[in-house]
Amino acid sequence: MKALKIATFNINGIRSRLPALLAWLEREQPDIACLQELKAPDAQFPARELEAAGYGCLHLGQPSWNGVAILARDSEPLAVRWGLPGMEDDTQSRYLEAAVHGILVGCLYLPNGNPQPGPKFEYKLRWFDCLIEHAKGLLDSEHPALLAGDFNVVPTDLDIYDPRSWLKDALLQPQSRDRYQQLLDQGWTDAIRHLHPDARVYTFWDYFRNHWARNAGLRIDHLLLNRQLAPYLKAAGVDAWVRNEPKASDHAPVWIELGTRKRR
Repeated sequence: MKALKIATFNINGIRSRLPALLAWLEREQPDIACLQELKAPDAQFPARELEAAGYGCLHLGQPSWNGVAILARDSEPLAVRWGLPGMEDDTQSRYLEAAVHGILVGCLYLPNGNPQPGPKFEYKLRWFDCLIEHAKGLLDSEHPALLAGDFNVVPTDLDIYDPRSWLKDALLQPQSRDRYQQLLDQGWTDAIRHLHPDARVYTFWDYFRNHWARNAGLRIDHLLLNRQLAPYLKAAGVDAWVRNEPKASDHAPVWIELGTRKRR
């Protein structure tokens, strides 16, 4: 295994936030970057600008909503799968899988599910169930594998500034949390929580009610490592400085560093 830095970032509109994305890539230089919520069709994806910055790109876009992409520094991602198995009838662009720098990477943007109860929450749970089923194969693969993205689930009360005001939100519902736990029970390692078991780490701060200034955040962007990859996990964190930039996304990039040797 070579040393790698891997990140996931809900960009919340790649066209309007391209300067911020390029600034982050230049400063932090992740080897792999998974993007969500592109809000742009493939024809409007800024591949030329990203390639000029040194990144090969795969993207699955959609006008106005959703969309995912995988970027590889000084390399070209090799597409493995466009869309999530079991969701072939899905019209929303939410899953992209590629081989990048020797790792099988699944980039995902899990449905929000609000309002709940209702069809949007049912769609979220169906999508989550299909992810869990597909994850079994990735977990048991002989290859190092990673699931990265905006899961739209707050795993525990430690991952939110105050659960009381979010009790009715789809991100905190027992059904959502239970499905995330099912992934962990398969054997996936939540990188942030594994290395920071007791820390209040946030990846999302709502635009409303001064959430960023108050550090009233949620942890909903996750990097999950399979058994072949987890032993190489060296460090994990959040580039919170990005959230403080002008016209920022409401998310900040989450990253991991992999070492060349397994941790003892």
